[in-house]
Amino acid sequence: MEHDHSKHKKHAHHHDHKDHEHQEEHGDHSSHEGHSHHDHHKMMIKDFKRRFWISTILTLPVLLLSPMIQSIIGFSWTFTGDRYVLFGLSSVIFIYGGWPFLKGLVDELKKGSPGMMTLIAVAISAAYFYSGAVVFGFEGKTFFWELATLIDVMLVGHWLEMRSVLGASKALEALADLMPDEAHLIKDDQTKTVKVSELNKDDVILIKPGEKVPADGMIIEGESDLNESMLTGESKPVSKSKDDEVIGGAINGNGSIKVRVKGTGDDTYLSKVIGMVRSAQGQKSKTQRLADIAAKWLTIAALGLGLGTFIAWMTMGKELSFAMERMVTVMVICCPHALGLAIPLVASISTSISAKNGLLIRNRTAFESARKITTIVFDKTGTLTKGSHEVTKIKALKDGVSENDVLRIAAAVESPSEHHISKGLVRKVKEDDVDYPEVKDFNYKPGLEVEGKVDGKNVKAGGYALLEKENVKFEEDQEEGVEAKIFVLVDGELYGYVTFADQIRESSYKAIQTLQDKGIKCMLLTGDNEKVAASVAKELGLDNYMAEVMPDQKQDKIKELQEQGEFVAMTGDGVNDAPALAQSDVGIAIGSGTDVAAESADIVLVDSDPEDIAKLIIFGQATYSKMVQNLIWATGYNVIALPLATGFIPGLLISPAFGAALMALSTIICAVNAQLLKQKIN
Repeated sequence: MEHDHSKHKKHAHHHDHKDHEHQEEHGDHSSHEGHSHHDHHKMMIKDFKRRFWISTILTLPVLLLSPMIQSIIGFSWTFTGDRYVLFGLSSVIFIYGGWPFLKGLVDELKKGSPGMMTLIAVAISAAYFYSGAVVFGFEGKTFFWELATLIDVMLVGHWLEMRSVLGASKALEALADLMPDEAHLIKDDQTKTVKVSELNKDDVILIKPGEKVPADGMIIEGESDLNESMLTGESKPVSKSKDDEVIGGAINGNGSIKVRVKGTGDDTYLSKVIGMVRSAQGQKSKTQRLADIAAKWLTIAALGLGLGTFIAWMTMGKELSFAMERMVTVMVICCPHALGLAIPLVASISTSISAKNGLLIRNRTAFESARKITTIVFDKTGTLTKGSHEVTKIKALKDGVSENDVLRIAAAVESPSEHHISKGLVRKVKEDDVDYPEVKDFNYKPGLEVEGKVDGKNVKAGGYALLEKENVKFEEDQEEGVEAKIFVLVDGELYGYVTFADQIRESSYKAIQTLQDKGIKCMLLTGDNEKVAASVAKELGLDNYMAEVMPDQKQDKIKELQEQGEFVAMTGDGVNDAPALAQSDVGIAIGSGTDVAAESADIVLVDSDPEDIAKLIIFGQATYSKMVQNLIWATGYNVIALPLATGFIPGLLISPAFGAALMALSTIICAVNAQLLKQKIN
């Protein structure tokens, strides 16, 4: 009997909106190459928070002791050795508060990709060492208050940003959890329970009804229906008997089977999936963030202009102290305070707005890249469709038998079963208000039929295999989009049939339309048969479809599209989608799917609504443009301040007070602009 199973679902991990707590616990182990912006280690967020508060408290006396701040406020407070106190406090802020940035500088330079950390480290080091030299006798002004506030703002920016990102990728752990821990090993006619890790090739194991298959192998005795949808995406349970292969992680149906082990450990199908996810995640983590790209250019500008200013003044015969002071001023100004907040504020606000709207962002780089998507690949079952089997047609084939009779008898004989077919029939009879009699002597033969006595008659229901067995002739009509057809036989006579299809979600039509209007190609990728795929693609007006794709081929199909220059987003919900989700430029998991899909994706949709995908892309674009605007505001201050800081413009040497006011203004503008993002999602 060709019963259909929709995908095996669990609710994706309580994707708690307290993503920052989640991160605090786990750090980010997804890829240790992935710390292009900051090393996420365990307790990293708490660490930044602690450093921020301690540095901020120490900053207050630094501000009060700074001559420039005193002159702005209009009071003077000096005592013997105040410069040394100032130096001591600033040293603590520089070493303790600045440590993550100094460490980040080393990491970035090792990888040959200077970014945000390098820029901050250059600015704070220049300010600290120059000001230290001034305290101990070098002629010039100190930059202690700039140093302290720069560190405070950068610490709070990093803390905010890290807090906004969902924590560790547990995809690999979730995949490993699919494997059972124990197996029933048969040795010398004795069955004993052993750890899966103790299994060897050619061992014989017993798999009882409802258990998970502990290793890849071949059936040597027994038959059963196996649900492999978690692994292969094929929605129907597969009927298997002697000499058929089974996959570790599949769920056994209602038969006991003995299996000879073929693959254990790294040789199993599931291990290969884990390997695919791991390598795809490793590649993806190398992409650079917008803030890092901006910081890289600002670092080059800071060093170039700073040295240029120093050399220019020295060659013009100015004294060393003046040239040094100008150089340090340029280097400090090049690292705008606002830059530390420009992007983190947008990131933090966009993440919380997204979470309220059912979009959980796990990978900010991918979210920022949503604007570049050119092709979206949809997994079918449970994404574009409801993942349930609905009755689409009832046909009576015997004179004097009505469609209602066929439905009544089919529902009666199927009712004790747990299959989706049975559930679909029960939904249909409730909908049509049809009463159905009770079935007696119910019997279920996996992969073939259900039978029982209904109204005293012998009734069988099943697919084409049943017709063959009973030698019943039926002229097959090729119906598009049909996922299953159940024939009803009463006392050996064909009464009629019921067809089922997975219903397309109402919102799928609008979502596809919105995406195509934005110039994004929409494709279908499914393990289901050609006929069903073609029907769904035609119904939704998709640009293309790929059917009967095996799970390990899904990742290759995504790679092929990427090689053709497409920027690919993939949506999916099963284990079989995990490698493709990790491979795609933007992986979007459907929240009602498996934990594994959710963990290997960049973005999780809490509701399984395709319209959210369109919403996500539009919001991703809005977020990116806000980041760009903020970068312009943050660096706009530099564009004005830098030429003035060099001292080359006659009569226009920037006063530190004016610089401080400009700096504060650009930071406030960035903060207000980030808040405007709230209006961008509806």
